[in-house]
Amino acid sequence: RRAYAEQILDDLRWLGLDWDETPLWQSERTAIYEEKLSELREKQLIYPCYCSRSRIHQVLSAPHEGEARPVYDGHCRNLTPKERESMTKNPCWRVRMEESTISFTDLFYGTITRTLKAGADDFVVRRADGLVAYQLAVSIDDGEMGITHVFRGNDLLDSTPGQAWLIQKLGYQVPAYGHLPLLVDTRGIRLSKRQKGITVRELRNRGLRPEDLTGLLLHLAGGLPELRPVSLEEALEDFPFEKLTALQKKHIVLPVS
Repeated sequence: RRAYAEQILDDLRWLGLDWDETPLWQSERTAIYEEKLSELREKQLIYPCYCSRSRIHQVLSAPHEGEARPVYDGHCRNLTPKERESMTKNPCWRVRMEESTISFTDLFYGTITRTLKAGADDFVVRRADGLVAYQLAVSIDDGEMGITHVFRGNDLLDSTPGQAWLIQKLGYQVPAYGHLPLLVDTRGIRLSKRQKGITVRELRNRGLRPEDLTGLLLHLAGGLPELRPVSLEEALEDFPFEKLTALQKKHIVLPVS
């Protein structure tokens, strides 16, 4: 909802962060997403997939032999035009992955190399209900805006090679990535809206100042031996990446309930 996004922008301002460009709203960028989807269709880099949710769930719950992660089986990849015409279900659209070796350097994990496989790594770029999938939307947004660095949770690290492949196919420059550990509560549950995790707004309402939260995050990341308030200016000046020793962890516990 727009109100949630506005609240995020307000929290960022409170923390002392700002931005050089007016924030873009993905809901207002449908035209450019559809334009890029058309280009991918013309190049035969995507195909319609008619698999039902139950079938997809069954396939993804049974990783292939030798695979540590769930994969798609490419069921709709080579349907004939006649077979597609006989389908009554609205399709989603998947990339037509080619076997590719993708390497990128993560700012915290170092060089990561992955071999992507045809069929198995054919991820969705447009859902059956018409909504553009995350992978396509952010790839287009980052490319069009000339984004050079992307910082996000390490729960997305596994999907980055496929996204880098897509960015290249769209004709954009792949940005530098830094995948950060997820904040979890003292029970080990990730902080999120779905889990009703504590928010920046709640911390503000409890009386925390921006420098209190900055100091806490630097301390949890291993860049600050003692817990103390730190201004954003001090953090930017005195805490380079190599001091943040905890950033290769999967999770960081936030000791606030």
